[in-house]
Amino acid sequence: MGTGSEETTPSDSLVVCEVDPELKEKLRKFRFRKETDNAAIIMKVDKDRQMVVLEEEFQNISPEELKMELPERQPRFVVYSYKYVHEDGRVSYPLCFIFSSPVGCKPEQQMMYAGSKNRLVQTAELTKVFEIRTTDDLTEAWLQEKLSFFR
Repeated sequence: MGTGSEETTPSDSLVVCEVDPELKEKLRKFRFRKETDNAAIIMKVDKDRQMVVLEEEFQNISPEELKMELPERQPRFVVYSYKYVHEDGRVSYPLCFIFSSPVGCKPEQQMMYAGSKNRLVQTAELTKVFEIRTTDDLTEAWLQEKLSFFR
């Protein structure tokens, strides 16, 4: 009982999960995909293994459809390949990292996701990183507004 190990400092409690090697490979392939439709990879933290793992993959999925796939009370990571038509008519396919961190999810879950986010972003080599606090925020208009800041 009195081992003194009960005390934890905030830095101790921030768990940084590893990224599953299979997921790393999948993200690498996803980066170089040739298809021109919207596609998404949804990832979650496997608490027992302390690892970020693939939850589901989608082809040809709109932001509104993607929103329906995200749990309302649990965090998720999403890498989304989005067909973006610029105001001047150019088309690009930015890879967006979306951290869905809903209000009302368990603090410990929140911490595990928050602690693992940066490692995952670095692993996937993504620069367009966005966060939503409610799944309702994920809309085409929201995404286009966020992407308009990148030239």
